[in-house]
Amino acid sequence: MTSIVWFRDDLRIDDNPALAAAAAAGKPAAAIYVLETENCGPRALGGAARWKLHGALSALRADLATLNIPLILCQGDARVLAPTFAARLEARRFFWNRRYEPAAVAYDKTIKATLSAAGLQPESFNGALLVEPWDVSTGSGGFYKVFTPFCKAARASGRDLRPCAAPRPLPEWRTTPDLGDRLDDWGLRPTKPNWAAQMEETWPHGGQAAAEAFTEFLNQGFAGYAKGRDFPATTHCSRLSPHLRFGEISPRRARALALRAAEASAGAHDSDFEAFERELYWRDFAYNLLFHADPLASQNFQKKFDDFPWRRDEIALKAWQDGQTGYPIIDAGMRQLWQTGWMHNRVRMAAASFLTKHLMIDWRAGERWFWDTLVDADVASNPSNWQWVAGSGADAAPYFRIFNPISQGEKFDGDGAYVRQWVPEIASLPDKYLHAPWTAPAGVLRDAGVELGNTYPAPIVDHKAARQRALEAFKSISPAA
Repeated sequence: MTSIVWFRDDLRIDDNPALAAAAAAGKPAAAIYVLETENCGPRALGGAARWKLHGALSALRADLATLNIPLILCQGDARVLAPTFAARLEARRFFWNRRYEPAAVAYDKTIKATLSAAGLQPESFNGALLVEPWDVSTGSGGFYKVFTPFCKAARASGRDLRPCAAPRPLPEWRTTPDLGDRLDDWGLRPTKPNWAAQMEETWPHGGQAAAEAFTEFLNQGFAGYAKGRDFPATTHCSRLSPHLRFGEISPRRARALALRAAEASAGAHDSDFEAFERELYWRDFAYNLLFHADPLASQNFQKKFDDFPWRRDEIALKAWQDGQTGYPIIDAGMRQLWQTGWMHNRVRMAAASFLTKHLMIDWRAGERWFWDTLVDADVASNPSNWQWVAGSGADAAPYFRIFNPISQGEKFDGDGAYVRQWVPEIASLPDKYLHAPWTAPAGVLRDAGVELGNTYPAPIVDHKAARQRALEAFKSISPAA
C-alpha cells in the first residue's frame, strides 16, 4: 500500500513523525512539497525565507533519495494537488506534520476531508513543537497568555519528548515518479542582483548540516549560554532558528542533544540547558498564541492598542531598514539582518524597541520587514515577538520598558566587536564613544575618520526626547475593552 508524505515546514528525515509513519509499513513511499500560492491558507514566504527554502528542499531531496523516496515538487493549491497526486501514485495513505496558523489549520482540515472522502487514510502528527497548543490549558480551560505559567505547565505536561531516528531505506519504485517541477524553475533564489551572496556563506542547508552546526555550538558555545546568549559578538548563541523554521532539525532533537551535553557535564551546564529549553518553550508559546489569537501578524493582541497614535514616517522607517539611524547597535543589527538574513536576538529586541518606541512606527511595519528579510521568519515567533516588544502582545514588555540604544550597546557590546564588524565606518572610534559617536570631541572624530552627517549619520531622533514622547503616547491609550 503506497504512502505519500506531504512535507511543509519539516524538511528533514530525522525525527519526522509523518515520514516515520509512512515508512513503518515497509512499502514504497513518495514525498511531495507544494509551493502554495496566494490565498491558499498559509502566509506567503518572504524573500530571504524563499532563498532558504531552495537550499532546504535541495538537501531534503538528496536525503530522501538515500531512503528510495522521490520528492515531487509542485506549486498551486494543495487542496487540488494532494488528491491528484494520490490518485496518480495510487496511494492509499497520506501523512503530514501539523501546522498551527488558523488559516492553515482550516486549509488542512479541508484536505483531510477530501482525502477521506476519496477513500484514503490521511493522518497528521506533531513534528514542530514540544507541546501543541491544546496540550496545556489554564485552570479555567482557556489558553495561556502569560509565558511563565505556560512554560511551567508545558514542562509538567508529561509529553514524550524523545526524538525518533530516521527510517531505514524503503523498497525502490519500479518506475520513479516524474510528475513534478524542477526546483530551479521556481525562482526562489535571487539572481540580478544576488542579494543572498553572504547568506550563502553563512547558512548551510539540510538536516545533517543543521545537526553539525548545533553540535558545534554545544561544543564551543553551550557552556555559559544562560548569560552569554545576550552578547552578540560571542559564540554563546545557537543560531538554530533558521533550521528550526524549516524543520531541518526538530525541537525534540535539539533539546535531546542539549540535554545530553548538560548531563555529560555532571551538572555544570544545568543552568545553560534550562535557559536553552526555556527558549524552545518560548517558541511553543508563540504558536500557542498563533493558534488561539489569529491573525497575530495584523491585529493587536491587546485591543486597546487599536487606538495607539502610531506615526507615519517613511524617511525614518527607511533609515531604520538601512541601518542608518545614527545609533550604532541598532544600525549594526539592521545591517547584519540585510547581509546575512539573521540578527542576534538581543539586538532584535533593541531594534524593534527603537522602531516602535523611539520612532513610534507601527510594529506591523517592522514585522513585515523582518518577514521579508529573515531566513528564520516564523509565522508565530515573528509577529508575537514584535507585539511583545511593542507592548501590544501577550505577556508583553511593560510600556515603560524602552530600550536605551546607547546603554544596550555599552552593556552587551562593551568592547565594540559587534558594532565594528557591521558598522566599519566608525570602527576607529575609541570604545568610550563607539556607541554614541555624537558625543565624541571633534578631534576624536577627525582622527577616527568619522564625519557625522557624511560618513555616518547623526542620530535621527534624540533618545531622551523620543523616550518621553513614547511614554506620553502609551499613557494616553484607552483601557483594555
